[in-house]
Amino acid sequence: MSETTYEQLAAKYRPIIARIAEGAFERERDRVLPAEQIEWLKAAGFTGIRVPTEFGGDGASLPQLFRLLVELAAVDPHIPQTFRGHIAFVEDRLYAADSENRTQWLKRFAAGEMVGNAVTEIGAVTVGDVRTKLKRGDMGLTITGSKYYTTGSIFAEWIDTWCADADGTEVAALVSTKSALVTISDDWTGFGQRLTGSGTAVFAQAPVDEANVYAWADRFPFQTALYQLILVAVSAGIARAAVNEAVLQVQTRARTFSHGNTNQVRNDPQILESIGRLSATATSAEALTVHAAEALQQSADARGASDAIVNERKQRGEILSAEAQIVATRVSLDASTYLFEGLGASATDTKYLLDRHWRNARTVATHNPVPFKARIVGDWLVNDVEPPYEWAIGAAK
Repeated sequence: MSETTYEQLAAKYRPIIARIAEGAFERERDRVLPAEQIEWLKAAGFTGIRVPTEFGGDGASLPQLFRLLVELAAVDPHIPQTFRGHIAFVEDRLYAADSENRTQWLKRFAAGEMVGNAVTEIGAVTVGDVRTKLKRGDMGLTITGSKYYTTGSIFAEWIDTWCADADGTEVAALVSTKSALVTISDDWTGFGQRLTGSGTAVFAQAPVDEANVYAWADRFPFQTALYQLILVAVSAGIARAAVNEAVLQVQTRARTFSHGNTNQVRNDPQILESIGRLSATATSAEALTVHAAEALQQSADARGASDAIVNERKQRGEILSAEAQIVATRVSLDASTYLFEGLGASATDTKYLLDRHWRNARTVATHNPVPFKARIVGDWLVNDVEPPYEWAIGAAK
């Protein structure tokens, strides 16, 4: 557990978060990727925020990291999502047995190196099919294939890629983005979260170091809960951003309705009640995110423990992450809708870009359908059915 307090950790990164906030509106409006802003975070050590201090990192706990992710998402929701693959691979290496390979990666993270991800296959693939392949030949070990939703990879030094080796075994291969045989495109066409670099990556027999290939079955046990909770933190941050936007709009609004309660919108009790409720629900989403992160920290602390303890903690983390998703999704969508209450038609002017909060919230919420997660939680409570720890998308088999 970290000996650094959250305020000490946040004090290191809040000046950078404030700088990121300054141009967030313009980047969203003009569709400018936050490459420069991500470099600021790398230079400050954000890539090594979870790395123990003995390896040069901040040694932060998972609850501390997730609190910071919510703060960051409240000013720019794209940036925490770009680090999703990186955060997961850091946990994978932290959880791995002590080795020179583990030490090397931890030092890389502390030095500012970032990892993106490439999991989803392109095209009409069936659920679970892996078309991206590792092959051994005259050129050594190489990877060939195409991936989409490669969030963060366009900003990263490495790509954590799901593929299959010559025997058909599913593995994770870390591929250097410096190779000319790796092409990453910013061709994500979604209406929200447009600056996450979630486009296409193509590997054309790109070289892979044998030491950087890991059995997929050996990945850290709480990876699905962690991946999902990062999106929950983004949702919680969007909810807070929507509340902040509503406050600003009400504070500066000069026009009022004839059937309102006061001459100034900022003093109308109905509007104030609406904002108070929005803020309370945004706070609840933040609190649930940190609560689930505490469960994931318990999973991380189970490194080297018995299978029974590992499985128990993994299950609890999965359920709490799902519950946090259910709440944060609704809160972010409601907050980004209700911020318009009490405002006039002028609030829909595209120059304000107020719709960005809803578009971003809706896009984040599509990653894992809430009804399925709610059913899983209910089945666990009522029937003691263990939640699934892996899922994929594709055509039915």
